[in-house]
Amino acid sequence: MITLSITLLRQTMAALRLLLVMTVLTGIMYPLAVYSVSRLPGLSSSAEGSVVYHDGRAVGLENLGLDLVDPAAGDDPTADRYFHHRPSAAASAAEGLGPGDPYASGGSNLAGDSPASTELVHARAAAIAAREGVPVESVPPDAVTASASGLDPDISPAYAELQAARVARVTGLPEQRVRDLVAEHTQGRELGFLGGQTVNVLALNLAIAGLTSGEPAHGPG
Repeated sequence: MITLSITLLRQTMAALRLLLVMTVLTGIMYPLAVYSVSRLPGLSSSAEGSVVYHDGRAVGLENLGLDLVDPAAGDDPTADRYFHHRPSAAASAAEGLGPGDPYASGGSNLAGDSPASTELVHARAAAIAAREGVPVESVPPDAVTASASGLDPDISPAYAELQAARVARVTGLPEQRVRDLVAEHTQGRELGFLGGQTVNVLALNLAIAGLTSGEPAHGPG
């Protein structure tokens, strides 16, 4: 009985020591190391999301996509003057379009072949087609599929092109000028071969704002 108690005490003390060591390593030293690396010159801006300023005021983040609010559009999405991001599971609309919760991120956890996911994709395609005044078949895949984080700052050139006619009509800009801006803000593949071409939505909206009212787009809230 005494031997069993001593063994149990030794095991308990060993577990407590391991808990203490792992707490120091993973709860203190590792976070401090990651934070220290993020403060290195050239990395600090990206670590903070790369804040974008307009006339001295922060208007968004280059590396985090927050879908935009156009107060002038009201409840009419066809009167919206902004380009929009990919869908988000945190978005306010049932189909995942529109402003999302800027404090939340994450996917829907729906499998690609689940009936709920299929229904959601079809609902998004119908809503986007109605907003842009195009056939459902014209809506590109990234317009109806959410990224894992729901905070993807970029869209495909195809999705930007799809929205160009609406933005031109609502802002009064020549449609070709808007399409030229899309082309100017299209970035190539990472390292020349990874992924596809992308368009940063915030940068594109700021370019549109600079040619119209000068008022930058803003996120929800």
